[in-house]
Amino acid sequence: TRCEIQGNICSMIVDSGSCANVISNLVVDKLRLATIKHLEPYRLQWLNDSGEQAKVKFRIDKYMDVVLCDVVPIHADHILLGRPWKFDKDAIHYGRENSIVFKFMGKKIKMEPLTPKEKFRDQLQM
Repeated sequence: TRCEIQGNICSMIVDSGSCANVISNLVVDKLRLATIKHLEPYRLQWLNDSGEQAKVKFRIDKYMDVVLCDVVPIHADHILLGRPWKFDKDAIHYGRENSIVFKFMGKKIKMEPLTPKEKFRDQLQM
């Protein structure tokens, strides 16, 4: 799906297989997001982490959230929300339609995947 960070359209993945919330170091650099030293650094198997985190404020339509993300060198997407975010939001993944549903302020929010063309366009914009 896509979200908005500081008025910029960004691509987002919600992945139940990931045990961390992460944001691309390219997004952090480009948007000049403030980072903080990770209080309890750990090593992720699939990448080398930088030991930094960023508080990421994003919006999807009327839904707004702030998530603490590890800053990592990923290029597949701008932000990846894993099991910690899904657990906090009590989000449900519907596999056949590949959507995520959760409640925000009493209303149901549904996140749907982008088409490959939309994803490519978002990557070019960033």
